Amino acid sequence: MSIDPKLLEILVCPKCRGELEHSESEQTLTCHQCRLRYRIEDDIPIMLIDEAEAI
Repeated sequence: MSIDPKLLEILVCPKCRGELEHSESEQTLTCHQCRLRYRIEDDIPIMLIDEAEAI
């Protein structure tokens, strides 16, 4: 199972409101503007800035 495509269309970075790049193989959403990577657990994006990984 994967994230609903309609959800992916409306999700934005919680820090800068920029676009997110979805990586289905890594189960992450990446904001290239903030250089943050948000993980996806059990098809639920963890969109907390404090939980994001710097890239």
